[in-house]
Amino acid sequence: MLESYVTPILMSYVNRYIKNLKPSDLQLSLWGGDVVLSKLELKLDVLEQELKLPFTFLSGHIHELRIHVPWTKLGSEPVVITINTMECILKLKDGIQDDHESCGSNSTNRSTTENTKTSAKPRRIQQATPTDPDLPPGYVQSLIRRVVNNVNIVINNLILKYVEDDIVLSVNITSAECYTVGELWDRAFMDISATDLVLRKVINFSDCTVCLDKRNASGKIEFYQDPLLYKCSFRTRLHFTYDNLNSKMPSVIKIHTLVESLKLSITDQQLPMFIRIMQLGIALYYGEIGNFKDGETEDSTCHNKDMLGNVTGAEDETRIDMQYPAQYKGQELYSQQEDDQPQGWVSWAWSFVPAIVNYDDAEENYLGNDPTSTTHQQKTQTLKDPIVSIGFYCTKATVTFKLTEMQAESSYYSPQKVKSKEVLCWEQEGTTVEALMMGEPFFDCQIGFVGCRAICLKGIMGVKDFEENINRCETEACFFLCGENLSIKGLTYLTNSLFDYRSPENNGTRAEFILDAATHKETYTEIAGMQRFGAFYMDYLYTMENTTGKGSANQQDFSSGKSEDLGTVQEKSTKSLVIGPLDFRLDSSAVHRILKMVVCALEHEYEPYSRLKPDIKDERETMLNPEEVASLEEYIPTRHTSVTLLKCTFTIFMAEFNLLDHLLPVIMGEKNSSNFMNTTNFQSLRPLPSVQILVDKINLEHSVPMYAEQLVHVVSSLTQPSDNLLHYCYAHCYLKIFGFQAGLTSLDCRGSYCLPVPIVPSFSTALYGKLLKLPTCWQTLYCLRHQRSLLLG
Repeated sequence: MLESYVTPILMSYVNRYIKNLKPSDLQLSLWGGDVVLSKLELKLDVLEQELKLPFTFLSGHIHELRIHVPWTKLGSEPVVITINTMECILKLKDGIQDDHESCGSNSTNRSTTENTKTSAKPRRIQQATPTDPDLPPGYVQSLIRRVVNNVNIVINNLILKYVEDDIVLSVNITSAECYTVGELWDRAFMDISATDLVLRKVINFSDCTVCLDKRNASGKIEFYQDPLLYKCSFRTRLHFTYDNLNSKMPSVIKIHTLVESLKLSITDQQLPMFIRIMQLGIALYYGEIGNFKDGETEDSTCHNKDMLGNVTGAEDETRIDMQYPAQYKGQELYSQQEDDQPQGWVSWAWSFVPAIVNYDDAEENYLGNDPTSTTHQQKTQTLKDPIVSIGFYCTKATVTFKLTEMQAESSYYSPQKVKSKEVLCWEQEGTTVEALMMGEPFFDCQIGFVGCRAICLKGIMGVKDFEENINRCETEACFFLCGENLSIKGLTYLTNSLFDYRSPENNGTRAEFILDAATHKETYTEIAGMQRFGAFYMDYLYTMENTTGKGSANQQDFSSGKSEDLGTVQEKSTKSLVIGPLDFRLDSSAVHRILKMVVCALEHEYEPYSRLKPDIKDERETMLNPEEVASLEEYIPTRHTSVTLLKCTFTIFMAEFNLLDHLLPVIMGEKNSSNFMNTTNFQSLRPLPSVQILVDKINLEHSVPMYAEQLVHVVSSLTQPSDNLLHYCYAHCYLKIFGFQAGLTSLDCRGSYCLPVPIVPSFSTALYGKLLKLPTCWQTLYCLRHQRSLLLG
């Protein structure tokens, strides 16, 4: 019977993640076609052990779980899994001190040791799997594949909360549905075939709301802020391409998300918390926080990839966020890990991508007793890393900055309320964020948008410069303009995405990807990027090549004195940023709003996630022999960044209202703006003198050693380092300016400029500078050498 094969698979996943279920009762309900389970508690320890996220679950429960299995039409209708109200609360592992009881959950008192073994594989339901002579093994495997590929998952009211210090970040999704689609992305019952080795899925998210609030010492939220994101809907398309019917995982995975309208709102109280969340993501990525439990180890491969890097290089002086390369640290950069080997959270995120369509574990558990299915169970196949393309596309995005103030009700006992006022708005059109990766050796990220502008709204700190009764034109309110209009540019930001009707996937052909640095550099030039976007384009490329061809990048630390593997890995990191024609108007309204945002961002008492610890190594630990020095000189990995600005216009206006003596103390938080709220009257000055600066092109190139700390320790230990090694111990900066000119002009009442009077004629120039990395290390080693020479003398 089909039930004997399909039921254990469905039961395994339910019993695996949900507490206190009786398999016998669940089995009888499944055979009836419908299952309804209420008030379920999730096995939080199992989730943590399997996901290996840097967070721990404080609570997790499901209000209602429904499973519908159409037994009579299992080959033509999908299994539908519906979750009604699912809520999870998370916090950092070991990094942030928080009281679990404040979240009202006692489910965290559990033993992770007890579940370490049981969470490694899906649990087998203790039952005999009958062998039906009418159902050949090939048919069973095909049926299971069709069932798994067409499962519909519906989640109504998904609530996720993250707590840290006084921060409460909550995400509420009214409805999320995942289902299989056909070639035209319409709902369908599909399966891969020999002629069409493709599986398509769609995930629709409806009414996504993101809130960011501050709680007090007792864990209560006194005043609720405006939501960061309110009722935003978006859709995701997933496209999986297989090499053959027996492939265990796709060879190409595309996951693209499209948002038509994204409206973000950030208040002055939310801005520090929002920046804190961003810093958390950066700290987690670079491995600065996120301690692992006993028995877990950090995967070194995730820290060797130079994903972001520093544009200016100044950050290296205060925080060593370099990851150890193969030349400097004995790490396995390119070795493949076993399934049961502990991994870090970044490696887990990578390995999870192909696992979203992997159902082999379930099949092996419940078909393993069938001797005819031996071929399907073979684990000795060498699986190569799939090509993964992840994209996010937004037609129009708006970010509004608001200032809040407390307002008391008429009654003395009435609670205070928070009133917000819009002061600044950022509008952006045609946004694209794309990432292409294939295992650890290749990663590329491209970001761009078609057009953007910044607009002053209403008043700032009691100055009603853009209130409705002022009657100022919109061009005066816009102080930053860059790029083109989306209606003129078209849908170029969707090029080759799953939402582009011209893409290969939407025309029945297999997409081709550029996975080598040389061809990538020739194809994705600055000109090509600006033709696709127009306002901003960034291309970040990281590659890691094994020059020995051994298939492994295992190398020894310099301190070990072993050099047999030195020089086998070459890492390259390049970032190219291009900003299109821009017009920046710096007037009094813009200055006050920008300064207010800066001060609001600094108004917090959060401790940094990581602190720089002095790491002075003994000179003998980094001493190299001549062969190791020669190997080091052959190739030193660097980060190279190029920033280009095209056709820039900067206009600096005379102060239109002189309130700095009042506003600066307010901006610094010394007193409240209500003292002069009603006494300040805005009067526009026309004509308004200004200085206008025109630049044809500005190019900034910056290079810095990828692993500055280790390189400096090695080179500074040499008696007579070569000029080449010393060159790489510096951060180098090249600035080129073309067509710089300045003139005096004025703005009239119609918003037009008079003919500028030149004060600086057009000229071009270039500047070069360099900065020694980790100068304290050089000084310390010099002192140690001097002391040693005195002792020997």
